[in-house]
Amino acid sequence: MGAEVDATQFTREDRKRHRAKVRKGLDVLARMLTESRFDFERPMAGLEIELNLVDDRCEPAMRNAEVLEAIADPQFQTELGRFNIEINVPARRLGDGGLTSFEQSVRDALNQASTRAQKVGAQLAMVGILPTLRPEHVTLDSVSENPRYSLLDQQIFAARGEDLEIIIDGVERLQMISDTIMPEAACTSTQVHLQVSPEEFAGYWNAAQAIAGIQVAICANSPYLFGKELVAESRIPLFEQSTDTRSDELKAQGVRPRVWFGERWITSIFDLFEENSLYFPSLLPVSSDEDPVAVLDAGGVPRLDELRLHNGTVYRWNRPVYDISDGSPHLRVENRVLPAGPTVVDTMANAAFFAGLVRELASEDRPIWSQMSFAAAADNFAIGVRHGIHSEVYWPKVGEVKATELVVRKLIPMAAAGLAKWGVSGGESDRLLGIIERRCLRAANGATWQTAEVARREQAGDSRWEALRGMLGSYLDLMHSNEPVHTWEVE
Repeated sequence: MGAEVDATQFTREDRKRHRAKVRKGLDVLARMLTESRFDFERPMAGLEIELNLVDDRCEPAMRNAEVLEAIADPQFQTELGRFNIEINVPARRLGDGGLTSFEQSVRDALNQASTRAQKVGAQLAMVGILPTLRPEHVTLDSVSENPRYSLLDQQIFAARGEDLEIIIDGVERLQMISDTIMPEAACTSTQVHLQVSPEEFAGYWNAAQAIAGIQVAICANSPYLFGKELVAESRIPLFEQSTDTRSDELKAQGVRPRVWFGERWITSIFDLFEENSLYFPSLLPVSSDEDPVAVLDAGGVPRLDELRLHNGTVYRWNRPVYDISDGSPHLRVENRVLPAGPTVVDTMANAAFFAGLVRELASEDRPIWSQMSFAAAADNFAIGVRHGIHSEVYWPKVGEVKATELVVRKLIPMAAAGLAKWGVSGGESDRLLGIIERRCLRAANGATWQTAEVARREQAGDSRWEALRGMLGSYLDLMHSNEPVHTWEVE
């Protein structure tokens, strides 16, 4: 969830100075975009996967500090909850075997981490929401030791001025009150980063928004939350509600949420950073001593600390990223739609489908966002979240169509063409996109397998919690097999 923050309380002067620095950073970013100061000749891709920790009974294990110490690998980092960790896979090019390299690196790292975690009584679970999580597991006592998380919790609730109510209506209904943002720790996702040029950024972001509903439909893996069967990807509404800084009155006034799909197609990455600075007050108003104007005038690369920190507390499903690597600035689209899991090979298939499809859509002569309203993309997203792989979505020149049919007939060939443009071999592309195709043909993903397995266990006489524990135990065995989820059978 970002870098550490040292401050524990903020004054009015802190907030005033931080706002001024954000605005100055925005001006400097505009100059850098105009002056073409960015590295994009050899674009890199990155991958982050959030993980849950469970004990031998498949219950949450509140041991991330001990697990990270045992793993002793800088790729693994802390996350919001004590039952969470995250792996940040080193960036690489997608071409020249990059996707296979990503897959092997993740498998090797997770296998090694799993062995070491077991020595301190924990197992790694790669799933969108840990099915055995209960409300008592998401209290302030479960916040990770990093002070940034406690501070973020304090600032969100200071902005709200009242407790948080979470209501999700699905197959069953969840309604709960929380005095902490910790329910957000239940959301474990995969984030795909694509480095792009300033000129191409708007096209990639618009394309990513256009397909977000398709992604979540095909890749859903979070049907259960706190013992309730809700929607296919319950992680999405949970995240939207658990970090909402708005009171009911502010919602009624149309104030935008911090977890945000957006409201329009863009023409530049600047549009997104400008919206963030205009619409959202700072949660962590920490300011550095850097004068970004002076740094840029001297020929240096400004860090833009305030702009980046603020950007990190506006949770777009496709987030703009400004970063520096080896002394050179670059821009990335961070795709945050995907849940974690079920397996490494499913994760790589999901990432390949995204990377290939946005590349192809962004390069079309008549782009998808010129044929489709932004509202239609947002509607598709809501439909994909609720109905998962059984969704019917809208697509230009097609109309209403089953998501699975759209993917198989139209989008997989486009994704294959896009992967070829990234330099991905036909063999790699066919193997990974073939997983997406067979998932669609069987109408089977992580969400459908979880719900079918729990239903089977309940019909055999298990209680809901017994069924969830048993299902998760089987899920973990299949996760380690690395066989794609569409091949999993209900026992």
